[in-house]
Amino acid sequence: MTAPGMAARLAAHPPATIAAALDERGWARLPALLSAEECAATAALYATPDPALFRSEVVMARHGFGRGVYRYFAYPLPPLVGALRTGLYAALAPVANQWQARLGEAVRFPAAHADYLARCHAAGQQRPTPLLLRYGPGDYNCLHQDVYGAELFPLQVAVLLSAPGRDFEGGEFVLTEQRPRLQSRASVVPLAQGDAVVFAVRTRPVRGSRGDYRTQLRHGVSEVRRGSRHTLGIIFHDAA
Repeated sequence: MTAPGMAARLAAHPPATIAAALDERGWARLPALLSAEECAATAALYATPDPALFRSEVVMARHGFGRGVYRYFAYPLPPLVGALRTGLYAALAPVANQWQARLGEAVRFPAAHADYLARCHAAGQQRPTPLLLRYGPGDYNCLHQDVYGAELFPLQVAVLLSAPGRDFEGGEFVLTEQRPRLQSRASVVPLAQGDAVVFAVRTRPVRGSRGDYRTQLRHGVSEVRRGSRHTLGIIFHDAA
């Protein structure tokens, strides 16, 4: 996929529509962002023999993160992953800046992802964060936040590369939202192969009777009961 191709595909999901969905339920689904062929080709990268494709591998059980394995891509990113990251950032930067204003934060995000990466790198965050995750039977991902340093873009995206019911069972994408003086709320996001979900990295603004307030979010994946589940994660800030 080329960057212009991604721009055309994302035109079906304007920032205002994404922002409205995020306001309503804390996440926004982008249906059929990738084709079945693109999903299969991206998932197949996990088994590539090219050692330069990934910068590191994390076995979740070793760190208490859950069960399963994920691999961070190295620079340069594969063309499809790079086009996704660049195009999605451009669509989400206006939403992120709206959130910053509503939360009373002074920081604003530039329109181009290259300019934001320059800011990350100047702050010492130079390691790429897009990743491929693989889950097998009994694997899961504990609730967490993907914070890699002081520079933090408030939104991220996950794309389901496998087909529920055919490739795996279980493995639902789960979000929890901790609200001030209220019990936490959980959401299970319905995803088909190729669907993407946009969600908050750490916090989001919620409109209340006295104005906006801040909630804390975490995300994870429930236990896979059968088969193999692959996911592409797109995080827009780099890691220290």
